[in-house]
Amino acid sequence: MPKGSITFDAVVKIGLTLPGVEEGTSWGNPALKLRGQMLAGVPTHRSAEPNSIVVRIGFDDRAALLAEAPDTYYIKDHYLGYTAVLVRLQSIQPDQLRDLLGAAHKFMSHKYAKRSAAPKRRSPGRKKSTKDPE
Repeated sequence: MPKGSITFDAVVKIGLTLPGVEEGTSWGNPALKLRGQMLAGVPTHRSAEPNSIVVRIGFDDRAALLAEAPDTYYIKDHYLGYTAVLVRLQSIQPDQLRDLLGAAHKFMSHKYAKRSAAPKRRSPGRKKSTKDPE
């Protein structure tokens, strides 16, 4: 695939090869989701450049990507507090996109696993049921 020919359809095609990833929407725009959470999608904020995607990634990985390839990866003030990076589709190669989506999948899977492992809290004042489940 020549440079500059990647579309969001190509992002979807690559993303759907990852376990548990589904097509959906986020804030009304097309997105890839993992367990109901956005993994990558078309940015909704007007500060994002046209023909870009937003991809969930940890802050340290984002800093490394921004330093390594500022022509491909960028950030706008709106996205600073989010674990995400903006990607110029015309500047990324398919293998880089595949690696990035794989890293996003790993990040989101790890984040979800940490959330699932947290102990469940009961509301104060509620007594534990003594009935056996049927």
